[in-house]
Amino acid sequence: QVQLVESGGGLVQAGGSLRLSCAASGRTFSSYTMGWFRQAPGKEREFVARFSRMGSTTYADSVKGRFTISRDIAKNTVYLQMNSLKAEDTAVYFCAAADGRDTTTAQEYDYWGQGTQVTVSS
Repeated sequence: QVQLVESGGGLVQAGGSLRLSCAASGRTFSSYTMGWFRQAPGKEREFVARFSRMGSTTYADSVKGRFTISRDIAKNTVYLQMNSLKAEDTAVYFCAAADGRDTTTAQEYDYWGQGTQVTVSS
């Protein structure tokens, strides 16, 4: 079992930055693929970024070059640094963990946090 708690969301102007954190507790953090997803009102949950068990990163095209995912194993925390934010980045952001799968598909993630709201004003 893994428990995930996100923090760091808020209101920011377009062009600004935010850093989201996801604190994990439970089983060994490094044995999971950690992902960030987001869901805007009326839209499906979409993949944002992933940090695989082997340490590789993958990004959605819409955030590539602007967002960076990282992890601190000692702190059992994964981060999402978001720069050059746009109004279309407004969504609830979720942290998720996949046990044994290096995937970008939301349905294949086993554990989810409660989400944190990010609002970008234009």
